[in-house]
Amino acid sequence: MTDTKAWDTYSKQKPERRPTNAVGETTWFNWTQYPDHGPGVELLGIGPGAAVLDLGCGKGGNLAHCATLGAHAVGLDVSLAQLRAADTRWGDVDGMVLRRGDAVQLLADTTEDFDAVYSVFGAVWFSDPNELLPIIRKRLRPGGVLAFSQRPAIEGCYGCQASYINRSEDEDPLVVKRWDYEPERWMEILAEHGFTEASARVLPAPPGPRKIGTLLVRADG
Repeated sequence: MTDTKAWDTYSKQKPERRPTNAVGETTWFNWTQYPDHGPGVELLGIGPGAAVLDLGCGKGGNLAHCATLGAHAVGLDVSLAQLRAADTRWGDVDGMVLRRGDAVQLLADTTEDFDAVYSVFGAVWFSDPNELLPIIRKRLRPGGVLAFSQRPAIEGCYGCQASYINRSEDEDPLVVKRWDYEPERWMEILAEHGFTEASARVLPAPPGPRKIGTLLVRADG
């Protein structure tokens, strides 16, 4: 299983989602690292009764929004701290289910099928795509969608990379693996694993001092 200590540490560093977004909504879907920026849940094409899986649900904000739309929304995370935070804030949302475990292992073990699987800076970024993508596709219903977002790859740094989660000044950072590719390569990888209609692009950052955009990928199963 993925190192839970690293993600429990990350949970302490990640701020809570705001009570409302810029237009006053109490739940909303956000693909990027910037507030009130980019597309929303419409990328998943879900409606009431859809089954949705969030791989790396964190503190559950996106998952809660899916549930309020009438979806059966399953969130998976390896971090107990993240899941406790999600349950504390969103535990009374109907249709939302939280599970602890590794994405590859859960998908290999489950018999449940989904209309949409998504990952927002989550497990798709931190799992070997050759292991994860085949079992995602196996669990997608006909017409199902896979979508994920993460930071764009640094030029020349592709494939499995080291990602550091800082701790105190007296402790070494914790290290997890992530998988980085350019948009065109992601489209090729998805096609290699049987996905169709793949699209991948880097969404520019909103106006301001920060310049790093968001890689946004979508494909049909």
